[in-house]
Amino acid sequence: MTRGSAGPYVDPMEYRYLGPTGMRVSPLCLGAMMFGAWGEPDHDKSIAVIHRALDAGINFIDTADFYSDGESEVILAKALAGGKRDDVILATKVHFPMDPAAPGLPGGNPNMRGNSRRWIITEVENSLRRLHTDWIDLYQIHRPDNATDIEETLSALTDLRTQGKIRAFGSSTFPAHKVVEAQWVAEKKGLGRFVTEQPPYSILVRAIEADLLPATQDYGMGVITWGPLASGWLSGVDRRSPDATSSRTKFQPSRFDLSLPANQSKLAAVDALGDLAADAGMSLIHMALAFVMQHPAVTAPIIGPRTLTHLESQLGAVDVTLTTEILDRIDEIVPPGVTVHASDDGFVPDSVAHPWLRRRRLA
Repeated sequence: MTRGSAGPYVDPMEYRYLGPTGMRVSPLCLGAMMFGAWGEPDHDKSIAVIHRALDAGINFIDTADFYSDGESEVILAKALAGGKRDDVILATKVHFPMDPAAPGLPGGNPNMRGNSRRWIITEVENSLRRLHTDWIDLYQIHRPDNATDIEETLSALTDLRTQGKIRAFGSSTFPAHKVVEAQWVAEKKGLGRFVTEQPPYSILVRAIEADLLPATQDYGMGVITWGPLASGWLSGVDRRSPDATSSRTKFQPSRFDLSLPANQSKLAAVDALGDLAADAGMSLIHMALAFVMQHPAVTAPIIGPRTLTHLESQLGAVDVTLTTEILDRIDEIVPPGVTVHASDDGFVPDSVAHPWLRRRRLA
């Protein structure tokens, strides 16, 4: 490919097709959740990370309206100013609460959230404004919404695509049966369909191998996975060290408190994986990212660096190929289709979360 009049442009990464869209994306996707109040509040520092990723050949960036209450999208707009926007496949998402009076909280305006036509049509305009762009390459539904008929959601997205405000649309953290339902409704009603899915996937979180990934392959969907480093568990940091303590332990003790048996099991797996990576002469980060990239159903894992150091530690994974011997050893440590800690799966169906949906009421 060529870029302007500067002569041949050498891609440092081998691009992959994003499902059936015809768009080609880098095998690593830059996640923007850590840009803003949730991670790095200094906009210039975040922009430096984005620019370094672009220079390294990453052309795929994923964010969401919800990240730092829209600040992540604002930072991306600054980073992509000056002609960089045209070179990037830009993805964002909609679903979570965006009431400025109660950002991210259960309270507030009940219609400033969810997957209704009303909210999607409203919020895509807000994202376009924050991103300073005329179009979004991939617009994703961040989570399922059992209160909204999937036909309603797909109809709104189809209209936005026809209007040119979005180029394609996908889902995020949908269970396999919801993915299949959406494909069936799209075909039956003559609507556009989800062309991508964004599930959690890492060496420690492998449940989607059993049903979701085969379903996405059957429908020819692109797969952009989040959490390839399992929220830092596969970063190579010693979780026993006081330096590894973070706000996650305070706010999500079920997933990070090492005094809990489930997290002790996860720590044992991490130790074994760290030894395997060291024996193979690579970092645990590179092994973890290469593992995800080598699954035939996966288009690209999303990396979420907060700093340039984080980014540099991850970029080299595109040059790593895991041997059959290493992959077999990984399967011995964490069997295929198994999530070491169930709370890492990213989505709990209402039928499991709410007792009244699985218990007959007493007279």
